[in-house]
Amino acid sequence: MIFYALYFFIFVITGDDTIQIIAHEPRASTNEEIVVMKIYFRDQKSRFEEHLDCLKQHGITTYNQSSLIERTSTIEIFTKKTLTALSSNFLFNYDIFPVDIMTSLCQWKSEQRSMRVGDTIVQQVYLPPYRSFSQKMIMGVRVNNIINESNRLGFSYETLEGHVERGLSTFTIEESQDGRIFFKVHTFSKPQHVLAKLVNPIFSTPYQAFCTRQALKNMKKQLEGHQYAL
Repeated sequence: MIFYALYFFIFVITGDDTIQIIAHEPRASTNEEIVVMKIYFRDQKSRFEEHLDCLKQHGITTYNQSSLIERTSTIEIFTKKTLTALSSNFLFNYDIFPVDIMTSLCQWKSEQRSMRVGDTIVQQVYLPPYRSFSQKMIMGVRVNNIINESNRLGFSYETLEGHVERGLSTFTIEESQDGRIFFKVHTFSKPQHVLAKLVNPIFSTPYQAFCTRQALKNMKKQLEGHQYAL
């Protein structure tokens, strides 16, 4: 017996200047309708608290780590400081990506405290990466681990339902045995929705690689610049 599925995508512009991409996905005898993603014409920064409250209710996307694509990107931080002497505020404030690529609101910042496991982050991604001339995609991730080791500081998060990707990302500042400092991005991910899978080879993967490169450069600039500002 052969089973097949047809996917129909509907683009709906709502009254709040939002594009809702809805997928009709036939499964067995049911016809399931899924809101795949929401894209906004207007910057959502003024609504971050509202989006945060909503995303807190979202569950983690289910995934099998062995089936995800693993990627590791690293950049060296030139500094005379040791890892313990180097400020990691940029990392734990989630100031990782340039603001032309992403702006965000972290639950711990909203509640004026330090990061905890279980905290949710609202991500506003700009497509293309120009704040004034872009569509704004709202997604969420949740912190699942905080790393505080003698030679490694950082955290990791998992994607929430509604995210373009499914999987997890880890961001760390690390000190090698010879005293050199590195910033590392380590991810396990793959596209979550059919639409994302369709555009993955020509858009999603290249754009993700671009964002990672910019994050590495941004953290390098902040960490190296901070040592001279002290």
